[in-house]
Amino acid sequence: MILIVDDDPAIRTSMSLLLRQEGFAVQGTSSPQETLNFISRQTPELIILDLNFSIETSGAEGLQLLAGIKEIRPHVPVILITGWGSIELAVKGMKLGARDFITKPWQNSYVLQTIRTLLHLEETPRPSSTRQQLDQHYAFDSVVGNDAQLLALLDTVGRVAATDAPVLITGESGTGKELIAEAIHQNSKRKGRPFIKVNLGGISSTLFESELFGHVRGAFTDARTDRAGRFEMADRGSIFLDEIGELDLSSQVKLLRVLQERTFEPLGSSKSRTVDVRVVCATNRNLDEMVQQGTFREDLFYRINLITVKLPALRERAGDIPLLAEFFINNLKTIYQRPSLQLAPSAAAWLKTLPLPGNIRQLKNMVERTVLLSRHNVLEVADFQKNMHPEKPSFSRQTLPEVGSITLEEMEYQMIRRAMEFHQNKVTKVARSLGITRFALYRRLEKYGITYESED
Repeated sequence: MILIVDDDPAIRTSMSLLLRQEGFAVQGTSSPQETLNFISRQTPELIILDLNFSIETSGAEGLQLLAGIKEIRPHVPVILITGWGSIELAVKGMKLGARDFITKPWQNSYVLQTIRTLLHLEETPRPSSTRQQLDQHYAFDSVVGNDAQLLALLDTVGRVAATDAPVLITGESGTGKELIAEAIHQNSKRKGRPFIKVNLGGISSTLFESELFGHVRGAFTDARTDRAGRFEMADRGSIFLDEIGELDLSSQVKLLRVLQERTFEPLGSSKSRTVDVRVVCATNRNLDEMVQQGTFREDLFYRINLITVKLPALRERAGDIPLLAEFFINNLKTIYQRPSLQLAPSAAAWLKTLPLPGNIRQLKNMVERTVLLSRHNVLEVADFQKNMHPEKPSFSRQTLPEVGSITLEEMEYQMIRRAMEFHQNKVTKVARSLGITRFALYRRLEKYGITYESED
C-alpha cells in the first residue's frame, strides 16, 4: 500500500487515480497528525509526501513530519513532492532520509518509474552469489574477476539494472567504470535501445548545450543544419555521463533541469522536447567534498546518486590481476595471430605484487606492450620487467615549493606549461605524461588560456 500525504484533496485524488490504475493500493492523509497516527497503526510500502501544507509554505512543517515518519518507520521509502523553485527544500529532505523527490507539475510516467524503482530496491536481497550464479542471471561477460568485493558489487549492479534508478559509479581512474555502466545497460529493460556515452571532461562550457541538447539551424554561426544532442540520441535508452565531476556550475544547472523535468530545448529553439532516458554517471573525484567546497551542486548530487557503486582499486583485489592479464593475453592472441601466447605462473604471481596505480588500464597497457615487444610465447617476469617504463621520480620535501608559497592551481598551471613545452604541444603525449585524459587536459588548457594544436 502507498500512502499519499497532501492537504490538497485534488492532489490526493489525481495521484490516487494514477496509482490505482497501475494496480497499487492507495491511502491518503491530509495533515501531519493524521499521518503519524496512520503509520503508527499500519506500515505502508512507500510514502509520497508534499512538503508544503496550507498553513505553512516554508516547508518546515513538511520537514518536521518527514523526521517523525523516519522515527516511526525508518525503513519505509519516502518520495517528496515540491516545486522547481523549492529544490533546496527537497535537498534538506534528502538529508533527513527521503529517497527521492519529484517536482510539480509532475510527469505521470516519471512518478510511476520512480515508485517502481524504489519498491524494487526495497525487495529482500539474495544471499551472497558466486561468480557462476551471477553469470547465470546476468550478462557480465566483459567484467573479469572473482574477488568478493567485485562479486558483491556485481550483485548490486544486477539488481539495480532492472530498475530505472540513476546510478553514480565512483572509483579511481582505470578501475572500469565504463564497463560497469555498459553492464547496467545490458542487464536492463533498455538493452535493445541506444547506450550513449558522453565524456563531460571533453566538452567545454560553450559547447555543452549544443552537445547534450542539440541545436537548430542558425542557432549560431556554424549551425548550418539541425543536430540532435546526446540526450535525444539516448531517448528510450541509457546515457552514460562520464567525468561528471569536471562539469562547471553553469552547466550543472542545465543538466539538473533535464534530469529533473525530462525535458530540454535544443539550442536556438523555443520548443521543449521530452526525453525518456536512464542516467548513469561516473567520476573519479570526491563529489561529497566538492559539494562542501561549493564546486558541485548539492541538488544535482542527490539527483544522480540514488544508487552509488564504488569500484575497488585493482590493488584491493590483487587476486584478480592474473585473471585480467590472461583475459588480455587471450584477446591479443587473435589480434596479433599468436595462438601460443600464455602467462607463466611466476609472472602471474609477480604481477600481483605490483601497486598498479593506473589500475586495469595500466595492467592492460603493460600486457599489450609486453606482447608487442617480446618474442617469447610464454611471458616471464623478465619479459615484463624489460618492457616496463622507468619508475616515476619521487619527490622530496626539498624539490617541492614551500607550503603557502604557491597555490595548487598555480602549480597545476606551471606543470601543464612545462609538459606542453617538453612535448611540443602534442596534447596526447602531454595528457599521458600528466596521468589524465585528453578531455580533462583540454578543459584545463581552456581554463588557463593555454594555446594548443587542435590535431596531435
